[in-house]
Amino acid sequence: MKSLVLAEKPSVARDIARVLGCRQSHQRYFEGKQYIVTWALGHLVELKMPEDYDRKYETWRLEDLPIIPKRIGLKVIRQTSRQFRAIERLAKRPDVKDVIIATDAGREGELVARWILEMIGWTKPIWRLWISSQTDKAIRDGFRQLKPGAQFERLYQSAVCRAEADWLIGLNVTRALTTKYNDPLSAGRVQTPTLAMIIEREREIESFVPVPYWTIRAKIGSMEAVWEGHGGHRLFDQDEAKQLIARLEGQSARIVSIKRKRKSEPAPLPYDLTELQRDANKRFGFSAKKTLSLLQRLYEQHKLVTYPRTDSRYLPSDMKATMTDRLLGMKPGYEEEIAPLLAKKAKAAKRVFNDDNVTDHHAIIPTEERLNLGRLSAEERKLYDLIARRFLALFYPPYEYETVTVVFDIGGETFVARETAVVNMGFKSILGKEEANAQPTLSHLADGQTLPSVQLEMEQSFTEPPARYSEADLLAQMEKYGLGTPATRADIIERLVETEVVERKDGRFYPTKKGKQLIELVNDELKSPELTARWERELEAIARGKGNPRQFLANIRRQTEALVAEIKQSEQVYKAPNLTNLTCPECGALLKERKTKDGRMLVCSNVACRYRRRRDPKLSNRRCPQCHRRMEMHEGKAGLYFQCRPCNIVEKAEETKRAAARGSERALLKKYSPANESFGVSLGELLKQALNENEE
Repeated sequence: MKSLVLAEKPSVARDIARVLGCRQSHQRYFEGKQYIVTWALGHLVELKMPEDYDRKYETWRLEDLPIIPKRIGLKVIRQTSRQFRAIERLAKRPDVKDVIIATDAGREGELVARWILEMIGWTKPIWRLWISSQTDKAIRDGFRQLKPGAQFERLYQSAVCRAEADWLIGLNVTRALTTKYNDPLSAGRVQTPTLAMIIEREREIESFVPVPYWTIRAKIGSMEAVWEGHGGHRLFDQDEAKQLIARLEGQSARIVSIKRKRKSEPAPLPYDLTELQRDANKRFGFSAKKTLSLLQRLYEQHKLVTYPRTDSRYLPSDMKATMTDRLLGMKPGYEEEIAPLLAKKAKAAKRVFNDDNVTDHHAIIPTEERLNLGRLSAEERKLYDLIARRFLALFYPPYEYETVTVVFDIGGETFVARETAVVNMGFKSILGKEEANAQPTLSHLADGQTLPSVQLEMEQSFTEPPARYSEADLLAQMEKYGLGTPATRADIIERLVETEVVERKDGRFYPTKKGKQLIELVNDELKSPELTARWERELEAIARGKGNPRQFLANIRRQTEALVAEIKQSEQVYKAPNLTNLTCPECGALLKERKTKDGRMLVCSNVACRYRRRRDPKLSNRRCPQCHRRMEMHEGKAGLYFQCRPCNIVEKAEETKRAAARGSERALLKKYSPANESFGVSLGELLKQALNENEE
């Protein structure tokens, strides 16, 4: 008898099969003496859509809402149905005794596998592989310590509740907004409060009025001190500043007090996903999505780091014994840094080992896999270096420094000079953040000393508005308010850009006209991060066996009804910001212009009308024989042809190339033709985006 192993991706299945000795390779699985290893392709099963219950829901109508099935069913995703059928056939083999779930060790990974097993009608025993890295050693150890599937039943229930709640609220609110205001408008429990934060910051900036203020500095020999009074160092009255300088001019400075304080700062804890995304954005300008993609490759393909989608920055105590092996694995790329640690048998900081602060996964750290930097791309190397140096910092002593604060009295006014002197760089020497240790200027001073040569200067500045959110800032805010999970935040940010409610300019986020209008139309409850925070608390309680899934979903159904009723009764007005003066040739409504990756599209503003066409012609790689410009590509009644308008040249595609054209240029033309272009975000895609606030 054999065990059926279900991985989440083909690449992971291939590695598991190799470690388990499954040498028979088939199109959709690997087989060995004890195991059959197959794979999903992410989700193979999804929740049914409204039209699966009733064909009338294919047309979006406000009067049909809310759509709340008594029981939300499952269906096989059509595009990946062949892989599902293959798994189903394997599951029904008489020599298969049990299944081992080897999908990602998390809430969404559990859902991927359990939905497949539910659709198959699986009744045999279930085991769970729960590992934090993809190295051969981790896989072998994991299969020796398989856990009963029943241990993860609550995690599965939590995942189902999350999926059904997003379906009910995301689908109904998105359909309600779209049909009431006749424009694709998407809302959800995570994306909407995130948009609200961006818009609130924009309002603060727009309403901000700069206020001038003055600071007074005293140059005392080689030192510089700043005037302090009224609880700060800024004066908002120019006359007061001038009078102060006039009164103090020519007076000496007397030292009132000198305070020296020795301080130390321990090495930072290792990364969780959100902090790594923030640092990568600050250091390299990587988007959260790009960081996650690079990290996934370091985890799956190169096997150099542990599980990426974690919210923990601690390690379990049983990992203490693996620290030396990890250092040895990293040594080929960090010989100079690691050799001294191994020589003196350095140990990682004790505070990083904390079982209470490790939930499903621990912090992101290097694995024991032998490092070969030559196999990494430049971007992968940058990201790995962040993780590696943060890990190595744990083996270094604290950063030690001394602060010196000197208080001067000049004519009865207080001036303060501050200085920091590095005593021991400690872990900062490994992080590459060494700061120049400036020559100390305050160390020679003594209490009561009088210094005669004082030069006063007045400087004008203006108060500044808060900065627009960068990706790092937005991730920090989302984490602070519990919006999304480490695994979903990157997708939420990209979704806001794709649905044209925010724009990314110079690394900062600006709300669009559409986004500003949308936030006025959306229910107040959806704008607040409290809804998501409450959901996540309840879902976590369900995963821990302390919550009630039925009660949670009953509350979600009531909430859905209230949100849709509120939208129906709203008297708000919306005007699509991208309307043109052009009319649709099919229904006469105004056309909207949308920017897509492949040029500008004109789309009918009537949601029921499917007319759309390119505003700009599609350019081919074919060159005009006369001016050598790229020629436009068109499909007419006579077939595919190319046109250069400036030269008035038209060329028909040669018959000898027709077959190739069908698979290449013809396919491209069809993909980007008006009838198939999704005008940025189609209603179908919009709905999927509203529902897919999940961990991939």
